[in-house]
Amino acid sequence: MTETAKPLDGIRVLDLATFIAAPMAAGILSEFGAEVIKIEQPRTGDPLRRFGVPADGTDATYCWLSEARNKKSVTLDLRRPEGVEIFKKLVAEADVVCENFRPGKLEEWGLGWETLHAINPRLVMLRVSGYGQTGPNTSRPGFARIAHAFGGLSHLTGQVDGPPLTPGSTSLADYITGVYGALGILLALRTSEASGVGQYIDLALYEPVLRMLDDLIPAFAAKGIIRGRQGLGTSNACPHGHFRTSDGWVAVACTNDRMFERLAQAMEQPELATPERFGTTPARLKNAAEVDAIVQGWALQMSTVDLVNYCASRDVPCAAVNTIEQIFEDPHIAARENLVTLTHDVLGAVTVPAVLPRLSETPGRVNALGPALGSSNEDIYKTLLGIDADRMIALKESGII
Repeated sequence: MTETAKPLDGIRVLDLATFIAAPMAAGILSEFGAEVIKIEQPRTGDPLRRFGVPADGTDATYCWLSEARNKKSVTLDLRRPEGVEIFKKLVAEADVVCENFRPGKLEEWGLGWETLHAINPRLVMLRVSGYGQTGPNTSRPGFARIAHAFGGLSHLTGQVDGPPLTPGSTSLADYITGVYGALGILLALRTSEASGVGQYIDLALYEPVLRMLDDLIPAFAAKGIIRGRQGLGTSNACPHGHFRTSDGWVAVACTNDRMFERLAQAMEQPELATPERFGTTPARLKNAAEVDAIVQGWALQMSTVDLVNYCASRDVPCAAVNTIEQIFEDPHIAARENLVTLTHDVLGAVTVPAVLPRLSETPGRVNALGPALGSSNEDIYKTLLGIDADRMIALKESGII
């Protein structure tokens, strides 16, 4: 490979989806060389353009600039026959389609899987929806918050006797669904390249949430255990939670007896790690409230920075509970180049999350921020499909593009 080659060079993706989940999958592919054509409704575009903190002086938000990066925007009304025909021509030139309409909507427009597969037998299609393409709930709408609730995550989030809470990121299910969607596309592309036969990926928004529930599923199936909210700690290890310092919070994770022994020595209370006290995981779990109280009393005596550095010097797993401001200031995050800054014509410097995963020989790259609506109409429709200037004018005047 040459220095500029990317793993997905030559792959063309049509991104029909809105908001985050399926577009996230397409975005990951774009970072590793795929050409992603974002197909949006004329005049209004993807609602994500208006979701989140406004980017002053533009018609977009910072969420759009970050999540639609590397994509080309074209406008096309799929509710009209002319738009459907143009889309079919694009499908013939594509490798992947990503969509997240409610099941049955593309079929209503004459653009279901069977139709697209007939046009392009090697096509791979990612279909993301709230509840999947099958099952009694398939027609229900779904968003990340709904997926968190239905998939069991919300029930686990919050204080022991409190209400179920938002698990930090309100869009967590969208992001992890996007990662699983990208994985599915890559698997299907490998099969398509080998056999010439494409396939679709049916991914419900709640399913990646369900997949990440620790041992809840086998534990309930085997023993009927129903784990509830656990507040600051966890039922599997102790001390393993969040503790207040003199000026903030830290996370401490002692997942085995040896780690707790290090912590006990760091606290200058080595007797805590003896068999007679709390030297075994069962003993600590049985006396979790007492153990956590001891660690909490110790943690309050130091600032967050001092406590983190002190634990690091003694090989005790500990980290500050960072705010976004602290993330921007952290030297490790800077050294790992986890944030990347691009220049926007109006906004100037815009910082977004860097590409993941990190490949040693063919790394991904953020080339551009989220595009202006329809900014690639000329490039795609004229160059790729060969639509002439007069037809372009007619399509725009009629509102098809």
